[in-house]
Amino acid sequence: MKVPQGFPPGLMIAAPASGTGKTTVMLGLLRALTEDGLAVQPFKSGPDYIDPAFHRAASGRASFNLDSWAMDGALVDTITGQAAGADMVLAEGSMGLFDGVASTGALGNGASADMARRMGWPVVLVLDVSGQAQSAAATALGFKSLDPHLPFAGVILNRVASSRHERLVRRGLEAAGVSVLGALPRRGDLTLPERHLGLVQAEEHPDLEHAIAGYAAFLREHADLGAIRAAARAAGRTGEEGQLPSPPAQRIAMARDAAFSFVYPHLLEGWRRAGAQIIPFSPLADEAPAGDADLVWLPGGYPELHAGTIAGATNFLSGLRAHARTRPVHGECGGYMVLGESLIDKAGERHRMAGLLGLVTSHAQRRMHLGYRHAELLAPIACLAAGTRLRGHEFHYSTIVEQTDAPLARVTDADGGSVGETGSHRGPVTGTFFHLIAPSASGSVG
Repeated sequence: MKVPQGFPPGLMIAAPASGTGKTTVMLGLLRALTEDGLAVQPFKSGPDYIDPAFHRAASGRASFNLDSWAMDGALVDTITGQAAGADMVLAEGSMGLFDGVASTGALGNGASADMARRMGWPVVLVLDVSGQAQSAAATALGFKSLDPHLPFAGVILNRVASSRHERLVRRGLEAAGVSVLGALPRRGDLTLPERHLGLVQAEEHPDLEHAIAGYAAFLREHADLGAIRAAARAAGRTGEEGQLPSPPAQRIAMARDAAFSFVYPHLLEGWRRAGAQIIPFSPLADEAPAGDADLVWLPGGYPELHAGTIAGATNFLSGLRAHARTRPVHGECGGYMVLGESLIDKAGERHRMAGLLGLVTSHAQRRMHLGYRHAELLAPIACLAAGTRLRGHEFHYSTIVEQTDAPLARVTDADGGSVGETGSHRGPVTGTFFHLIAPSASGSVG
């Protein structure tokens, strides 16, 4: 196993399940350690596209996703190379530490434990101890011992009810041989606002800087920052670094505002490194895409919350339609919905969209679509040729009411099961419900 000289030590901040407070802990640690003079490189394990913006706000450094199912080893090594020159790495896990898909990819099944094991980052488990005392030790011990190859640093207790409660929990953990790195009292005012796809976006938070400063003060008071720093270990990185994904065009007009923001940071970094120019514009501000762009890219986001504004954005819609007459347009998830004929919002109101695809979607008929996706393109997406295999992730509640165009891709889930949301294409206009993470070098679809 190759460990680059000077590569910083790291930790994986994980939890037994979602909703335990690990994001609050992550943001508090990032800010507190940064305040102490450390350059802390954040990462997000898994396909979450919202948390990296919070990480950047807390640490001042761009955060990137790492994914053991969707990325090969060379891409993981390239992305973790962003930590070169930092003093420390903090990676935030997704869902529960061992939660992933049933089948494995090139590196693993997408669980945070995969990435911690591969990188040699000890796990700091954020343990919600509300409603239990010494029994919390059984949970902690199970997570510590389930995989003997997974380094384990200890636990940060969360939602501790009282000093007596803390003593009881600590007694059980001491008997189990599990280190306690912090004990956070129950605080109802430290939660981040959420909506149907996860946290409210960082740019929409009413006072994010004040919130992060509060998390840092809370962690500084109730966690042992010295012990946490001492628990970090140098990363192990296997194989040679590769390239970040190549750009699909040279000049890319990228929608970027509160309705369109779900794009993975490593893609934008890779496109820029390859010399592509990314030209942001805001549909919500009724801005048209750059007239000389080679490609218009509409990321996912929350267009269903802004459907009326988008429907009335005449400059945006006319500019988009003009571009689509001669050059490619691609939409992902929410962006795909906006390329369709109409979008039905949660209240059942129908809003006219761009009409570039024969697609009608409804947020009133809610059904969760969630999981990794493997796709083989049946038609090109800009410079991505037909036959290209891609890996991505889908997460939305909208339902297709009508889809009249040809399918864009043959799509399966992580277990090889066929997925009905194939995307669609009409001329140079394409769209998918899955978010691109990386090309897939091998493996069949279907």
